[in-house]
Amino acid sequence: MNAHERQRMVARHRDSARVHGYSTDALFWTSRGLQKQLFTVLAEVGVAAGDSVLDVGCGFGDLYSWLRGRKLTVEYTGIDISPDILEIGMRMNPGLNLLCGELFDFDWPQASFDWLLLSGTLNWQLHDDGAYMRRLVSRMYALCRHGVAFNMLDARKIDAELLGEMRAYEPDDVLSFCRRLSPDCHCRTDYLPDDFTIYMLKR
Repeated sequence: MNAHERQRMVARHRDSARVHGYSTDALFWTSRGLQKQLFTVLAEVGVAAGDSVLDVGCGFGDLYSWLRGRKLTVEYTGIDISPDILEIGMRMNPGLNLLCGELFDFDWPQASFDWLLLSGTLNWQLHDDGAYMRRLVSRMYALCRHGVAFNMLDARKIDAELLGEMRAYEPDDVLSFCRRLSPDCHCRTDYLPDDFTIYMLKR
């Protein structure tokens, strides 16, 4: 994302962290239950105990705790552009590998992680007609060994005038783009009325 949008995102999360502290409200999730439901669908891409996972836009690192609670102990790395959110996450999860930055700030070689997972990060409006989404998904796929899973708001189910600072996507358009990168892509729409998840597998 460009410098202006990045700074805007950092400032937004700085303010929310100060107001809400360790809470899903600080991450702009409506509930812990929703967060867990999204984690469930992401993990069902095929994450197994012992796998390495890069959590893109990790927030507090809650995905790691959720996976561990289901006997899925993974080699976890989380990245997020908000130093304020990460500071809280590090206090809540001492020793967890949480790094400040966006994906393009790091020079990991291709196929560095088994899985790359992303929940909610692409729902912010960046006013770029989806260009950042396409770059990010391409980079995520390059970095995976087994696959990628990410979720988005479904433009077919949400009134655009109600989105405010958020944005939604057409599932078919996103799936079509992803299939240029991987022939083994799937779209799940069976868990929430206004959300979808893309699986991209690398065989």
